[in-house]
Amino acid sequence: MNPLMLDSAVDHRSALTALSVNVNKVALLRNSRHLSIPSVVRAAQCCLEAGCQGITIHPRPDERHIRAADVGEIAALMKQWPQAEFNIEGNPFHNLMDLVRTVRPHQATFVPDSVDQFTSDHGWNLPADSQRLRPLIEECHALGVRVSLFMDPWPQAMVHAREVGADRVELYTEGYARAHAESLGVSDAPALAQSLAAYAAAAQAALQAGLGVNAGHDLNRDNLTEFLRAVPGVAEVSIGHALVADALELGYAATVHAFLQAIRAATNGVGSWGGGVSGGSASRART
Repeated sequence: MNPLMLDSAVDHRSALTALSVNVNKVALLRNSRHLSIPSVVRAAQCCLEAGCQGITIHPRPDERHIRAADVGEIAALMKQWPQAEFNIEGNPFHNLMDLVRTVRPHQATFVPDSVDQFTSDHGWNLPADSQRLRPLIEECHALGVRVSLFMDPWPQAMVHAREVGADRVELYTEGYARAHAESLGVSDAPALAQSLAAYAAAAQAALQAGLGVNAGHDLNRDNLTEFLRAVPGVAEVSIGHALVADALELGYAATVHAFLQAIRAATNGVGSWGGGVSGGSASRART
């Protein structure tokens, strides 16, 4: 059994949120030429060395960014970082399960994308999707893989996520990011407050149901701290587009440090993750 999937003993409300870096956009840039640069594996390694606590990939069937070969290479890299988590996202009814069976990541995040979908834009419809999901969740558990379900911030759906066997939910945060961007420069931003309240309620419902809470999509250095201050118990954020975009200007290490600082700012520096923020070498021990 993968010890990292045993969430029941973890108090997510006292632990500092983990940063998992999604390297899809590095692969997208590489795929624009028939070359091997920039290296997806090197990008992941640089982020791990800088102190991130995990790597996320979302390989789609058309291999528009992450390719099947990348999955094995990143899995091999992650063995050198036993304190860090490997998260593979995707639709379990497309290509995801074959990859999960092959590399057995720490976490499989089930996302209801269509084959040609531009980017993830909605969560699972529970309990309507429960019957289809249940056997695949059970298979992941038999492989020692934690399962997170990509979900819209609907508090009423969280009990169904737990009933179907999920260990965590990943809250789809584009709605919050949009509200945050629209509120900039506005003294009274009721839409932002309403959005944060919805996510907080969904997270609280998930925690009460016995689920861990992850979050991701369009989170960035400007909106991350406020989200984590308002939404309880977020165990992990998965960030790719904004982080890779910042890295083009700042470099991987400085960007990871900046995101880790944004996470620490949400709790005034109190938490259980160590390393990376001050610019020193990353801690190799997970506490």
